[in-house]
Amino acid sequence: MPEPNMLRTRDQQEEWESRNLAPYAMAGGASRGRLHPEPRHDIRTEFQRDRDRIVHSRCFRRLEYKTQVFVNGTADHYRTRLTHTIEVAAVSRTLARALGANEDLAETIALAHDIGHSPFGHMGERALDELMKDEGGFDHNAQSLRWVEILEPRYPGFDGLNLTWEVRAGLCKHLSKVPGARLDDHPIGPFQFLEAQIADVADDMTYYAHDIDDGLDAGLLTPEQLESLEIWRMAGEQAAREYPGLGERHRLGMTVRCLLDLQVRDVLRYSEENLSACRPKSPGEVMNAPSRMVAYTPALWNQLVPLRKFLFEHVYWHPSVHRANEEAVAMMRKLFLYYVGHPGVMGRKAQARLARDGIWRTACDYVSGMTDRYALEEFQKFGLRVD
Repeated sequence: MPEPNMLRTRDQQEEWESRNLAPYAMAGGASRGRLHPEPRHDIRTEFQRDRDRIVHSRCFRRLEYKTQVFVNGTADHYRTRLTHTIEVAAVSRTLARALGANEDLAETIALAHDIGHSPFGHMGERALDELMKDEGGFDHNAQSLRWVEILEPRYPGFDGLNLTWEVRAGLCKHLSKVPGARLDDHPIGPFQFLEAQIADVADDMTYYAHDIDDGLDAGLLTPEQLESLEIWRMAGEQAAREYPGLGERHRLGMTVRCLLDLQVRDVLRYSEENLSACRPKSPGEVMNAPSRMVAYTPALWNQLVPLRKFLFEHVYWHPSVHRANEEAVAMMRKLFLYYVGHPGVMGRKAQARLARDGIWRTACDYVSGMTDRYALEEFQKFGLRVD
């Protein structure tokens, strides 16, 4: 007898998806495809190929040296934009599998969601948006789409990574809320499809838990301060039930873990209720549902609002964090304006885009793609000073 075929081909994987994914999931075999047609791969599905293209891209690798909360290089164990992204991808897979959605697609959107982020975290993003206020502004979600469509120079036949419509649409987080918004003449709202909603909520979940973790490590937060938050007390009670008798160090770590866990369970429970009530039979019905399918319960959301406010007051706007980020952003702003006045010092690829995109957008692309470290090196190389 011939040996059975041990390989799982693309066709077999797509057949498995059609049998096992929920009807509202985005099946890879039903993808709307790519802007530039390419031959099908015999092993990988379309979304698996997209995931690999992102992971192998330079814009993804640069996330290792971009600030999440603390300026990169402050300490070895603080999250960077890359470790945050990996955590978002892991939570996205958990949510997608539990809800019968496409894990590969949810993971891929999560991996790509921050590749357009500027150096120096959200302060850097706000600074670029202010600099570009008369030139179309700056938003890291839109910039992520710009990287995968135009700026990442990897393949000979087209600009960008030539990702599927579904991954690109999943990056249109803010645009999808605009009435009538479309991508390649297909609607992307009023709500995003389920896998995009999953990646979006996974982003919130991870930074709520892990920014507290980093804040504790940095000595910016104390357990006593956190006890003022109801959601932290809930997580602490869960940790005490599951791990009785722990010392303080392990108790804090398990409380952070439980803070993430209770968010995941809350979203899964509420999303299941929403899906059961609406019973969408296609991704399109998810997008046109009366309300968002993947979300926190109102009760937990009301507890996350004071947590978010707490993080701003005690971590993001803590004097030591804010001062370091403010100084770095002032240097980035000065560097940006130097490029606007001296376009010839930018890299060869950036200069090639000047005729098409103009000096302001080109400088914005160039600076936003930098790591924290490279931006500081460029600032010093040109002998710039902050006034």
